[in-house]
Amino acid sequence: METKIVLPFARIHQPLMVEIDIDGDVIKDSRSRGIMFRGFEMMLEGRDPRDATYLTQKICGICSTAHGVAATLAVEDAIKLEITPTARIMRNLIFGADVLQNHLRHFYMLTLPDYIQCPNFPPFQPQNPFDLRFSAAENERLLQSYWRGVEMSRLAHKLVAIYGGKTPHQHGIVVGGTSMSPDADRTNRFRGLLTEIQEFINNDMLRDMETVAAKYNDYFKIGLAPENFISYGMFPEQDGKSRRYPSGVNLDGKSMDLDSSLITEDITHAWFKGPRAQESPTDAPSEPDRSKPGANTWLKAPRYAQKSVEMGPLGRLWISGDYRNGTSTMDRLVARVLETKKVADWMLEWLDELAPGKTTFTPFEIPESGSGMGLTEAMRGSLGHWIRIENKKIKHYQIITPTAWQFSPKDSSGQRGPVDQSIVGTKIKDSEQFKEVGRILRSYDPCFSCSGHLIEPDGNLREFRIC
Repeated sequence: METKIVLPFARIHQPLMVEIDIDGDVIKDSRSRGIMFRGFEMMLEGRDPRDATYLTQKICGICSTAHGVAATLAVEDAIKLEITPTARIMRNLIFGADVLQNHLRHFYMLTLPDYIQCPNFPPFQPQNPFDLRFSAAENERLLQSYWRGVEMSRLAHKLVAIYGGKTPHQHGIVVGGTSMSPDADRTNRFRGLLTEIQEFINNDMLRDMETVAAKYNDYFKIGLAPENFISYGMFPEQDGKSRRYPSGVNLDGKSMDLDSSLITEDITHAWFKGPRAQESPTDAPSEPDRSKPGANTWLKAPRYAQKSVEMGPLGRLWISGDYRNGTSTMDRLVARVLETKKVADWMLEWLDELAPGKTTFTPFEIPESGSGMGLTEAMRGSLGHWIRIENKKIKHYQIITPTAWQFSPKDSSGQRGPVDQSIVGTKIKDSEQFKEVGRILRSYDPCFSCSGHLIEPDGNLREFRIC
């Protein structure tokens, strides 16, 4: 048995380190680690609750709107505020646009280079061809789609800015509704850009995914994880009661309703202080302890009903019943592309429902005290914000990101997180490169900026291998 450290990973929002035990050509154990501490929850303490919408977006530039949505929902839950139907539509359009830019960027910029021969110039250097299967003609077509995918992602960012004011870290979603009202000019500009993006998704992106899936169909059996999924639900309907993506849980093949009281965080192997191994996010501490015995990561281990659960586009489509082919590397990629089309189609529906002159903001006052929870789906999975207000200020704040769920360490019972579960058992062709591991990890669309500004690598840098 040999232990190797894989760090850094190309085309993954860093910093991620994976420690792998390998016997011959088979991975026997995997320990993924988040090696950066951010401390956003501590920064929020003592601030005005309305600051959470803006400050938590700084956690990440790729999924900032998701944090803005979750924070806003948490505060509105705490102050018992209902927003207008038009404000919900506006939020869905802003958030949907950010989902599009993420999924386009992930498939073309972060994932596709794993499977095609890229040009021999930056940012594609150094070249490291591995298991390339496309003909020259197929490769050229996919490469042209790559460049167009980059452009479509840029246009999606423009969509965010039309109603969000700017991007990343939009200013359109605020506690009480939105800061901007719909008008004919913005709606027409939004529609024009969205239609162009939608045409690319329908005519190119879906076909590109089919091409990759057909040529690499063995990856439908690589990176498998248990059929345990969770979704908080996404995109509230105008009535404020239901969501376009339903919430739900699938455990051991059984579907059930979501019960947020069953969400816990295990800090057994995380560099955080706490009186108990498992805490509810309503009172889980965020005080760091870098010298804690037995700890090796800045990621806590979120669990649902004591179970390790997967999430993201595959989880959402699984729970909604739209895609249940499997739980592999390729299934995650297929689900993300299918979701891209789904969200673009929904956005055109919402755009048709917008009416100029409708109210998009509901006045409110911050109460002396209160507590709330903001649950939504981010691009890469279930995102939750929990807030407690005292003396009109934030007393306690807790964030559980999708990457914390997916890349969580072992909990007190020794249960692995979803990613480590999907890596164990993988056969490796090149034990110096671990390219199969890179493909598995990127299928989850990880974002470690969200998960944990101090980087403390352990060991000799010469032991690290880039994947």
